[in-house]
Amino acid sequence: MSTATETAQDLIHKIRRFTALANRNNLTRTAAYLSFYRRHPEVDWALLAHLVSRNGGWSMTDLRGDWLPRLLADEKTVAFFAFLERSNWLIFHDAYAQLLLYERMKADKRDLTHLLPPLGVSRFMIPLWQEFLSNGDATRLTRGLIVNEQQYIHQRVVQQTFYREEVLQSFPFLAQCILSLNQVLFPYRDQDCSGPPKLIGIAIRHFSSVTERIEAGKALYTLLFSHRDTLQKIKTWAYQTPHTGSRADFWPHLFTPVRATGAAAVYTKRLSGDNLLAGQPKLYSPRLNDVWADSEQPAADGTDWYRDEKWLAYLDDHGDHVLDPGTPLTSLVKNIQLFFSKPGDPLLMMTQDDYVQGLNLTDAGIWLAEKLFHSEEKTDE
Repeated sequence: MSTATETAQDLIHKIRRFTALANRNNLTRTAAYLSFYRRHPEVDWALLAHLVSRNGGWSMTDLRGDWLPRLLADEKTVAFFAFLERSNWLIFHDAYAQLLLYERMKADKRDLTHLLPPLGVSRFMIPLWQEFLSNGDATRLTRGLIVNEQQYIHQRVVQQTFYREEVLQSFPFLAQCILSLNQVLFPYRDQDCSGPPKLIGIAIRHFSSVTERIEAGKALYTLLFSHRDTLQKIKTWAYQTPHTGSRADFWPHLFTPVRATGAAAVYTKRLSGDNLLAGQPKLYSPRLNDVWADSEQPAADGTDWYRDEKWLAYLDDHGDHVLDPGTPLTSLVKNIQLFFSKPGDPLLMMTQDDYVQGLNLTDAGIWLAEKLFHSEEKTDE
């Protein structure tokens, strides 16, 4: 991106242009995060962002999969997608510009952090990038980016009346929380590569709480980077597995990106644990670009969220945000805890067993609800 006569304004325009090109949709964003991380593995946040972005894509395609269309009217589905897309678009718009500026600072070996405000980045990030250039403290930078991005979307999306009423306060969103479908999952493989990947992650219970989203982001970072062996396995899986938006990316034994026939009028139970019942088709989980077109996003406003120094405290570790995965809690008890949890309660680490139970609860719940509904229809006749 460098030329001998390039001005600061030229660089800002280039960064904005490259950011916009990579911000077309969830697939391009997710790929851009990983590509950046592979070029600059010292920036931990880029790998975390890549993996969280994969989960965002899976949530987007769930809206057109086998289950959620049975719970949501089409206009509600569009509102849910708009919420997810706007949040992810804004985070990338803000954060990827920072990453590209860092790439330039690294190449030129000079501090260009004074260009962050002209790029629309909060002044909160200036000292954090300066510290990173000086001491390479990836943990403090990652926590800063987590705080910044969650604050960035809080006033622009989460607190907006439309998204609050149509998405965050709606029953289907709460149902996803109850059934643990709102987990952020990290797939990885052990030595045996023949079976499906294992899964670890965290459930985001109170999305409307900015502090819980921040703590969840910090917990995910700890979960991802605290065990070197598992981290390498997660990275290997990510490098080898292109992101399509379909959950078949990680569990093709249960999900398929291609629906063999039209959706059945009456849902039949499909799952027994982490296996399909005999004769039942896989769950439809489409590829993102098969069900959602690219959307034009309005420009982000230039308001700086940073007005209170209390948020500096979130750069420090507040203790253990994730329960020990060795806890004797069963998956069912975890689901009950999720249902009755309050903002500020300890976060729960979710394992493969928890994810399987969430799938089975949803599968059985939809089957039972439709069975009762059609029974009532027959009675009315």
